[in-house]
Formats: sequence, structure tokens, C-alpha cells
Amino acid sequence: MGKAMNLASSPKGTNPAMAAFPRSLSSMAASVGGLALFLVIASLLLVSYPIGSTVRGYFYGIDSSRQVDLLIFEGNQSSIDLHHDSNLDVVDEDSSLGLDLKGPISLGGVNNNSVNVIDSQSEFNLQESTTGTRKEGQTNPKGGSVTLSVKEIDADKGSEENSTDAASADSKSGAKSDISAVPSNASKTGSDDSGCDLYQGSWFYDSLGPLYTNNTCPVLTQMQNCQGNGRPDKEYENWRWKPSQCDLPRFDAKKFLELMRGKTIAFIGDSVARNQMESMLCLLWQAKAPKNRGNKKMQRYFFRSTSTMVVRIWSSWLVHQTSESIDFAPKGVVKLHLDAPDEHFMEFIPNFDVIVLSSGHWFAKQSVYVLNNEIVGGQLWWPDRSRPMKINNVEAFGISVETILTSIATHPNFTGLTILRTYSPDHYEGGAWNTGGSCTGKEKPLAPGELVENGFTEIMHKKQITGFDRAINKATNKSKLKLMDITESFGYRHDGHPGPYRSPDPNKLTKRGPHGKPPPQDCLHWCMPGPVDTWNELVLEIIRRDFEANQDPSI
Repeated sequence: MGKAMNLASSPKGTNPAMAAFPRSLSSMAASVGGLALFLVIASLLLVSYPIGSTVRGYFYGIDSSRQVDLLIFEGNQSSIDLHHDSNLDVVDEDSSLGLDLKGPISLGGVNNNSVNVIDSQSEFNLQESTTGTRKEGQTNPKGGSVTLSVKEIDADKGSEENSTDAASADSKSGAKSDISAVPSNASKTGSDDSGCDLYQGSWFYDSLGPLYTNNTCPVLTQMQNCQGNGRPDKEYENWRWKPSQCDLPRFDAKKFLELMRGKTIAFIGDSVARNQMESMLCLLWQAKAPKNRGNKKMQRYFFRSTSTMVVRIWSSWLVHQTSESIDFAPKGVVKLHLDAPDEHFMEFIPNFDVIVLSSGHWFAKQSVYVLNNEIVGGQLWWPDRSRPMKINNVEAFGISVETILTSIATHPNFTGLTILRTYSPDHYEGGAWNTGGSCTGKEKPLAPGELVENGFTEIMHKKQITGFDRAINKATNKSKLKLMDITESFGYRHDGHPGPYRSPDPNKLTKRGPHGKPPPQDCLHWCMPGPVDTWNELVLEIIRRDFEANQDPSI
């Protein structure tokens, strides 16, 4: 190149014909060299960043590398303590089902005796001892009963975007025909009213399968580890929910963590809340491994890359409870103050940005109902038959929902988003958990016309909706209430429960006995991976809509 430059800049006396050839050769050499350099750089870029995955990420918001890097568990063992705190979830190994019902209840549904199972793990409130003995709450709740305002507010209708993310490409892959179209009969008040009803749709088969496995999530409770417990079929893991008017994107862990940057999401309630929280952790774990920062009051998992916290707090009824004697109810029997929230978690809610609530199944458990310090009813407890009860367990549930939602929506220091996940249906067919009910052998979602109505589930759902609507009308702070109505759509998922595969015991019974007696089983909680992961797809979509609707357009 230096020689060519010297020739090109020769003095005027130089022969033009002698200078032309070197100048052309120089240009050609430069062009060839530049092209070669371009090809080398382009090749390196293609190897490092494949076009297909990049385009797929831009258009669908999906990381094409969905397989977990197993090194994350080998190289980051110190990132989390895999041993559960003894003050949180403890499995009752001595019980055939881990249940604590005192007797049968007539609740409607199949054969009019469908009982909704209580927590199949002897879960405790936040103050219990490590011996597994429940330590009841204090006699009086903090701040006493909740004072509720009756000020009317806008139910936040139409605050969401009119469209969702672009449809995921994998929703078109390996899909069979829709198996169950589910109508929507939920109240729209405070729900996601963006032109697409997330809760009206159908289940479809997705051959891509789940985003994690039982072997890639270290926080999965053994009783929901259906594959690890020997369940022979896996098709139940592949069915995904498809709203009728839009697409529900597959869960995107990176997107969730980015939306929740610097924020905290709390799952509060019963063992089904724990089921959903663990599903969320399993989904997020495929992108980042969190740090365990839990204590005796709450489980906490911190994702350092985005300063996101996932919290779980146990609260069986969501309202204040005590074992102290009240009037004719003796000491030892649980009393529920239906007009006072559970103070064990209310003190923490100013620290939360998103709250997901779960309750209902514990209202089949023995308890006494108290309103305005007066005993008004009881469940599996009422000593004086000559004295009529004012409310039953269904009415008590509705009141509790209104109480807790109103307490959150009128809290002076909470401005976040509260998601009420509706009543999670059980699938004890042919009887209750203790009278021969079973979900053994269910491998696919129910088809249209196969859904068996459960009167108890329906009335509990109705009372929950009523409590939600009343709380909306009483809200005074700047927080928002959203209804995540999964009850009817999940009525079709009788295949998603552990059934007899709730234990790793290789000698466990998994089939009916010679006289038709079913094996011990769990038809309330959900296998993981499984349908429960859909709940967190819905949570992500609700959060996305709410956050994007409230973004400052000038930013």
C-alpha cells in the first residue's frame, strides 16, 4: 500500500501510463481486503448472535434458549438454602392425606357431599413453633376491627392496554384442537377490561411442553413433584390456556424480572398460595438463581440482578384468629374475627408492590365466627342446637374476602397492585376426600359437556366475587384491586392434581383396591410443572397491563 501511494503521488513529470496500472491495482487490493475483513467480522457476529434467535426475541419476547443451564445449580449452591424453615411448610407424614377435618360436611357438588380438602401439608401460621404445634394469634388484633369507608371510587375500568403482546410462535406448534371452551361469568368490576377477557377461552395442547422440569427447580415441594413421585403420564404438563380473543404469552422470566425491577411481589394465604409461589420461583429460576433471605415470619427470595423480591406469607383465613375463650366458645377452638384482617401480614404490606391473595379452603375447617365481638356462627362446632347460627362457612368466607380487600384498599401506606386469585377448584369425584372421592387416572382436561358442577365451589366463587365488588366500592387509597378469575377454567383441569402421586414412597397405592376403595390422594393442589404455571402467566400479563397503562408517556 505504501508503494502504491508513492506512485500515485509522483511528480508531474511522471508518465501517466506508467501511473495508471499501479492505481487500479491499489484500488482492487483495497476492495478485496475490505470485503475479506467484512466477511470475517460478519461470520463472528453470526456465530455469537444467531439471527433467528435475535429476531424471535424481538418479535415474540421469548428467549430461544429455554433449557436451564444445569451449572447454575452446581456452581451456585450457596445462593439458596434448600431446606425449608421448620416454621413454614411441614408435611404430615402420619396422616393418610395430611388433612385435619373433624367430620363430614354437606357442601353440595358430586353426590351432595363434595368436601374441599384442607391443606394436605400441616402448614402453620407465622408464629408457630418448630414442633409443629400451632401457636394461635393474640387475643386482640392490632388496631382492632377494620374501619371501612363507603366512598365510591372508579373501579379502574379500561385502564389497561387494548392489546396484548404479540402471539407466541410456540402457541402454533403441535397444537391439537381446542378441548374445552369456557364461558366467562365473572364480574368485570376491577378485572382486566382491556378488550380481551383473559378468563374466557379454552385449553390447547402445546408440544413444546413446560418451561421447567421437576429436576430443574430446587424449591418444588415433594407433594407437588408428581413426576418425581412416579406419575407415569406427562401430557398434563403440555396443556396451555388460550383466551378466545387474544394470546396469553408463555411466561418470560426475564421480562417479569425487568417489570418487577426494584419491586416485591407477595403471595399471601393458604397452601395453594404456596403452590403458586413455588411455581413462580420455578419459572424465574430458569433465568436467575435467587438468594434465600427468608426468616420465621416469611419466605423471601431475592433476585440480585434486578433487586426483585418474591415473598410468601402464610395466612390460613386472611383474617384475625385467636384461641382464647369468647363467650360460650371455650379456649382452644379457633375463633375468626371476620371483621379484622390478619395483623401478621398487614404490617408488611407497605413494603409490597404486588400482592396475590389465596384463601377459601380453610373455611371447611373447624372454627368459630365472630363479628363485632359476638359469636355469629361456626364450622364443625356449634354446641347449642337450640340457638340458631347467623352465618355459615360460605357467608363467613364472603365476609373475610371483603374485610381483607377493604383493609388493603384503605391502607394509608399501600399504593400497590392487589390480585385476588379466585377459588381454586378441587376434583374429588364420586365423593369427598374421606368418602371415596378420587381423581386417580385423570390424564387430560375435561371436554365440553364433561364438567361436573360442584355446588360448593360455585357458591364460594360467588361469595368471593361479591366480597371483591364490595371492597372496590369502599376503596380510598391509590392502590388497585384486580380479579384473576380462574375458577371455571380450572374446573376442566381434573388431570392437573397429584392424585395418588403425592408421595415418593415406591410402595404407595396408586390404584383402587379390590372393593373399589381409592388410594389416599390429593385432588386439591397442583402438580409442578402443570396447570398452576398458567396462574403466573396471568399474573405477568396483569402486571404488564397495569404497569404499562400507568407509565408516564413523556418518559
